[in-house]
Amino acid sequence: MKLLQQILKHKFWWAGIIALFAVLLFVSSLLHTRIDLTKEKRYSLSSSTKKLLGKLNEEVEIDVYLTGNLSSGFRKLKIATDELLENYRDYSNGNLHYKFIKPDAGLDDSAKALLYDSLVRFGIKPFNNKEYTNDEKSERWIFPSAVVKYKDKMLAVDLMSGKSGLDEESTLNYSEALLEFKFDDAINKLTKTEFPVVAYAAGNGEPEIDFTNRKLDPKVLDLLTLMQKNYRFGVMDLNRGVLNADTIKALMIVKPSKAFTEQEKIKIDQYIMQGGKVIWCIDKLYAEFDSLLRAKSDFVAFDKNLNLEDQLFKYGVRINSDLLQDINSAKQPLIVGNAGGKPQIERLPFPYYPLLSTISDNPIAKNLDHVLSIFPSSIDTVKSNGITKTILLASDTNSRTISTPAIVSLQSVKSEEDIKTFTKGHVPVAVLLEGKFSSLYANRFSKEMEDSIQQLTGIAFLPAAVRSSKQIVLSDADIVTNVVTQTQGALPMGVQQFENYQFANREFLLNCMDYLVGDAGILETRSKDLTLRLLDKNKIQEEKTIWQLINISLPILLVLLVGGIIQWRRKKKYAA
Repeated sequence: MKLLQQILKHKFWWAGIIALFAVLLFVSSLLHTRIDLTKEKRYSLSSSTKKLLGKLNEEVEIDVYLTGNLSSGFRKLKIATDELLENYRDYSNGNLHYKFIKPDAGLDDSAKALLYDSLVRFGIKPFNNKEYTNDEKSERWIFPSAVVKYKDKMLAVDLMSGKSGLDEESTLNYSEALLEFKFDDAINKLTKTEFPVVAYAAGNGEPEIDFTNRKLDPKVLDLLTLMQKNYRFGVMDLNRGVLNADTIKALMIVKPSKAFTEQEKIKIDQYIMQGGKVIWCIDKLYAEFDSLLRAKSDFVAFDKNLNLEDQLFKYGVRINSDLLQDINSAKQPLIVGNAGGKPQIERLPFPYYPLLSTISDNPIAKNLDHVLSIFPSSIDTVKSNGITKTILLASDTNSRTISTPAIVSLQSVKSEEDIKTFTKGHVPVAVLLEGKFSSLYANRFSKEMEDSIQQLTGIAFLPAAVRSSKQIVLSDADIVTNVVTQTQGALPMGVQQFENYQFANREFLLNCMDYLVGDAGILETRSKDLTLRLLDKNKIQEEKTIWQLINISLPILLVLLVGGIIQWRRKKKYAA
């Protein structure tokens, strides 16, 4: 303060002020800090993101294709992407660079068509950006995507997220909330050098994956592709192999159709006691849409008798012998009448195909689009000491269950009275179990039998877990498999025949595996919430005129009032 007073008393005080200001500018250029005052910390990076960026030792290049003549909603998403990547660059020690480019700039129509086709094959989805101005409609194709490059590897990032049925504003808000996770996930997958081992259980009638004879059941085409891209993936025959949790980080049990023997169950049980992770994708009942088409009538869904009930119950869940139906479901072509001797077909919601969502804040399913299920059963959680249970996926608010023997019919909802029976809500279909599990076989074996189990499993018998573990139980294996048709073959995971929409089954599976064996910190960024603070559109329309008058007239009145006061004071001052 004294220094400032001395400068002001000096003859060339103005030169001192300029010099002081220049020094302050120079010092401020050396310092860099951000203060995020938003409640949800919209502009702050998570600690896992900062750690990931801080470990970069080679350059990462990001090309963002979201540019050009955009509608207001997409301009907002572009700004959010720009701000996020600028923040990334600041924490990357100069190893991350990004730019916005228009991929089709300067190309003729034929070249654009070839480019669009190659972009779609690479995983970049075009979006028809429609805008209405003065009752006129304009359309243009944009690419809300980015490409992350590291060394000789590239990965496409879809900037669009959200749930089916949402308006554009809500969809873009979901997209903005997931930007950090998507870029983190891409950078992590491109830069990581160690890949966890994931085993696919075989020997109990699961869809076949045979690397030796190059045989593959098309039902698991997407599953195989996703696992091979992200993990060291192999097949484990439970009858012959030994499950070691130090080597195999996760075990996948997908759509078995034959009963498990006690030896197989012991191997799985002791693997879990070692700390191994398991994802159970179980169809308890035999119920397939193909059966309806072949029979052309109703059929009875029957229990597969997989001999897993006691094991899952011990760990904390029970898959019920029923079929879950929900009003909020995917559509199927159904006969609704007859005209001129020809059946009339419409695509109607098929309640055996519930669209699932989360009711928890777990990052596996939070901010995720609906997940398509096909003939799922319900799950109950049961008491299991020390085990935390989280419902990952559940039905909507208008559900019902049909107990065994379950009669499966194309026309399962025939009247409004039937609709009134859909009284259940949020029926679990996917459950996460976490903690130290107790063995199903504790206190059941003699010393001699425990010795024989050691020969079977390769380790001394463990009555309780020595390490915490995680398990995910799905009561519908079709969540992670492909629908296979005679005309199109295997459809992408999450796509139902006759429905041109891909649900979030693929993302759900990857999130499950990342939660079990991946970087939990990066997955946590999925939990980010951005509150959508929208103005009331009806209120805006109703009060539009009055606010226009206020905005126009109030400033003029204030100027006149201040001018009048100044003029009055001048007259009063100089009147004497």
